[in-house]
Amino acid sequence: MTEHTIGIDISKTHLDAFRLEDQAVRQFENSTRGFRALIKWLGQTRVARIVFEPTGPYHRAFETALSGRFPLVKVNPLQARRFAEACGTRAKTDAVDARILARMGAALALEADAPVSENLLVLRELQVARTALVKERTRLRNRSHVQINPVLKRQIKARLTLVERQLAELDAEIASHVAKDDGLARKGEILRSIPGLGPIAVALFLTFLPEVGTLDRKQAGSLAGLVPHSRESGQWKGKSFISGGRKPLRDALYMPALVAMRFNPDLKEKYHALREAGKPAKLAIVVLMRKLLEMANALVKADRVWVERHT
Repeated sequence: MTEHTIGIDISKTHLDAFRLEDQAVRQFENSTRGFRALIKWLGQTRVARIVFEPTGPYHRAFETALSGRFPLVKVNPLQARRFAEACGTRAKTDAVDARILARMGAALALEADAPVSENLLVLRELQVARTALVKERTRLRNRSHVQINPVLKRQIKARLTLVERQLAELDAEIASHVAKDDGLARKGEILRSIPGLGPIAVALFLTFLPEVGTLDRKQAGSLAGLVPHSRESGQWKGKSFISGGRKPLRDALYMPALVAMRFNPDLKEKYHALREAGKPAKLAIVVLMRKLLEMANALVKADRVWVERHT
């Protein structure tokens, strides 16, 4: 029986679907009724993969409705656009995008992502909202330092108080969602035992790397975008750099790496060894970020908490 690759372009109001093997094209509402119609249409075939791009708030309901029922593949929009250009496609419409996504999924034999639980989707939404509030708090604090008008200073202070209260409420809600999932709660207990990882960093870890404990060293580093990319051509050799991966996860590792540099004996020793070898401070911190990630993955895999080495 033929396995079908489906490309779906998601917009605010509708879903454009393209089935590669028979070139079938359908459009559905981006709503609960549309999801039911889409599921009915998909149920008529054997689906190998459904390829789509994340579109902020517009793909979340779609992902929630189909996750666990069909093999979903979420692809980077930039990579999808580059694939389209490599195929000689310059036009960009919803129907064209759906066709390109299907072709990309089949040509690269993309594997389905692990099913995402509803609890994890809620955690991601809460973390996105939290990130926005943290940015707002920073902006307000910066303005308060330079503002001299007493009315504006009072308003900024009031808004800062509101933002702080909302952040506390979100932190409590995130902690509640982690605690009610036994698997996440145990992972959180292990991660919190690592010097440098506090409650906020652990929550980000669990949200944006739910695979922690199931990966090898290279996979973990790659998912966080912490594997250096070489740049060489002929006799020319450029500096290696990191890029890609899950930026929220990479951001979540930066401050814990700075803390671990001072209070985690293993990573403190590693940092000083790198600096004494002449490595730049930023490179040494990136190495600590990756070591912290690998340590967390290994401990969760072994289902044990961190313990200090004794020499």
